[in-house]
Amino acid sequence: MPQTLAPPAPAPARTAVPETAPDPRLRALAEHHGLKVSGARPSLPEYTRQLWARRHFIASFATARLTAQYASAKLGQIWQVATPLLNAGVYYLIFGVLLNTRGDIPDFIPFLCTGVFVFTFTQSAVLAGTRAISGNLGLVRALHFPRACLPIAFTVIQLQQLLLSMGVLAGIVLVCGVPLTWHWLLMIPALLLQSVFNTGLALIMARIGARSTDTAQLMPFVLRTWMYASGVFYNLSAFTKDAPHLIAVALDCNPTLIYIDLMRYALIDTVRADDLPPHVWPLALAWAVLTGAAGYLYFWKAEEEYGRG
Repeated sequence: MPQTLAPPAPAPARTAVPETAPDPRLRALAEHHGLKVSGARPSLPEYTRQLWARRHFIASFATARLTAQYASAKLGQIWQVATPLLNAGVYYLIFGVLLNTRGDIPDFIPFLCTGVFVFTFTQSAVLAGTRAISGNLGLVRALHFPRACLPIAFTVIQLQQLLLSMGVLAGIVLVCGVPLTWHWLLMIPALLLQSVFNTGLALIMARIGARSTDTAQLMPFVLRTWMYASGVFYNLSAFTKDAPHLIAVALDCNPTLIYIDLMRYALIDTVRADDLPPHVWPLALAWAVLTGAAGYLYFWKAEEEYGRG
């Protein structure tokens, strides 16, 4: 009689093994010898101390990247000034000539160039900050340093470019017949406040861009809309005087409009204090402090996540 094979016995059910908590003795031993969790986020004061200790790295990194940015171009560093000048020329052709907005604005060329140069500073800082982490993952994963160094360094790059452009802008203003006055000294606090504001924005966008690389593709459209709402090519007050009150207040509180108007007030004698938004200096200070502090805290909160995706 043929033998039949018995069915195999069922395998014993596997029971989940619960994760064991770290041995308190090992934890105590690690703390005794000063060992810490790898990549742990330091406290905010300690993080700030580490960031300040690397200030020379930030400056050197910014200078090196700025030099290398145009190394392959034949005109080299000239493009730092030529790019905003060409943009101003295009906007002058469209808004000044074709749309004839220059007739209502005294000293239209200095007015336009100031708006273009100042807004480009914020625009470039935001775009560079968005890619500060996602575009430098090799550096982030290879070296240990406060990751805030990168968005701050990229903001310093844009500030260096603006300082070169401001020399050209001063020449344009003088050639157009605008006199040199003590108001020009107001450029210093206005530029410092805008730099703090831009740094905060760059830190915010660096964290967002590190999580979603698609943000870099979206930002040019957002910034273009922001530019049209900032009075870069025209006097925005001519449009807000008949607008609903809430819309007029929102436009007057636009931070880029505030910093642009402050620079125009400093450089152009035909821009009077009455032409500025109400409470312009307190608003400029508030935007700088709030955005700078919020951006720093927001970026620091995710310090452990950068480069691990």
